[in-house]
Amino acid sequence: MTSARPHIAFLGIGLMGAPMTRNLLDAGFPMTLWNRTASKCESFSGDAEIANSPVEAVRDADVVITMLENSDVVEQVLVERGTLSALKPGALLIDMSSVQPSLARRHAELAGKQGAGYIDAPVSGGTLGAAEARLSIMAGGSEADLARAEPVFAVLGTCTRIGPVGAGQLAKLANQAIVGITIGAVSEALLLAAKGGADPAAVREALMGGFAGSRILELHGQRMLDRNFSPGAPARIQLKDMRMILDEARAEGLTLPLSQQVHNEYLSLIANGHSDVDHSGLLLELEHLNGSRLGSLGRGPKE
Repeated sequence: MTSARPHIAFLGIGLMGAPMTRNLLDAGFPMTLWNRTASKCESFSGDAEIANSPVEAVRDADVVITMLENSDVVEQVLVERGTLSALKPGALLIDMSSVQPSLARRHAELAGKQGAGYIDAPVSGGTLGAAEARLSIMAGGSEADLARAEPVFAVLGTCTRIGPVGAGQLAKLANQAIVGITIGAVSEALLLAAKGGADPAAVREALMGGFAGSRILELHGQRMLDRNFSPGAPARIQLKDMRMILDEARAEGLTLPLSQQVHNEYLSLIANGHSDVDHSGLLLELEHLNGSRLGSLGRGPKE
């Protein structure tokens, strides 16, 4: 990349893509946007070009960023709709979606045939991290491609090169295993405390200062107390990630019992009609299982 800002095509203006796009525009990057639901691009129409198709969006782009819901959608947009074939030589494709590592490797190969670079760069930090430009970016790709992408990543958060293509997705799977399992642990801990008669808000505050303290206890523990399950990261996406974790584990000959159990709990949560709640809404499934509701104060038999 030269000193001039590269032209970015951003595909996927959703919960994560919209704040990321805003930060890139505010940093001065010229952008072309495309989304499957076109109306989600409308708020940016005064600041960026809006494309009618992903092929149109990427045709003249120096950098293409995808932030799409799952592997199937990424495959559909990049391959079935011919977007990869429309990349210009020398372009850099950055897939910031969460997809299977094997899919990332295949897309990198297809991009290479077009003379384009490729990075898989899934993120952690949720919508708040996207809005505040402090995403943790886990990147897989060559050192040269990562150097080209650094001015873009610097606007969005902090990037760590994990290894070759596919390694970023493996790091994201590790991240989501910890996230899903820890959400389950926090849900169980707070409900246990409340059922016994303790104030779960006070329990959370006490635990924050000890060895059990975590970002999930801090943010999602508060969500549970507030019963604020508006989606930052929808439960259906967490289920998709847990499924990919188990698929990857099977491919490597591993058994991951905690991940399997959390997968099953998210599966039940969604089967009970909660696909679009925040993934911290796993508490709802635990409440359903126990016939007991977490309140702001403990209301157990010892009260």
